[in-house]
Amino acid sequence: MPSVKLTDRSALLPLFATGWEQDKARDSITKTFLFKNFVEAFGFMTRAAIWAEKLNHHPEWSNVYRTVTVTLTTHDCDGLSELDVKLATKMDELAGY
Repeated sequence: MPSVKLTDRSALLPLFATGWEQDKARDSITKTFLFKNFVEAFGFMTRAAIWAEKLNHHPEWSNVYRTVTVTLTTHDCDGLSELDVKLATKMDELAGY
């Protein structure tokens, strides 16, 4: 079943307070997480990957040493959905935000 595109964007407001930014051109949200070292960054990605799999919602992300950059959007609705809010919230929790 395809995801439904968010029409009420108020669900995004708590995410903006923790550093997520919206890219309106792509209808996505992005955040850069900074960790103490590579091991912590990779550990975060591993924990986040488990949750992404549980939600069946997978991020676009990259890792350079201690920096992890994440972009979330829902491809099957061509924009942001509740899945993006759920995964972003979980990622903040995993990173200690």
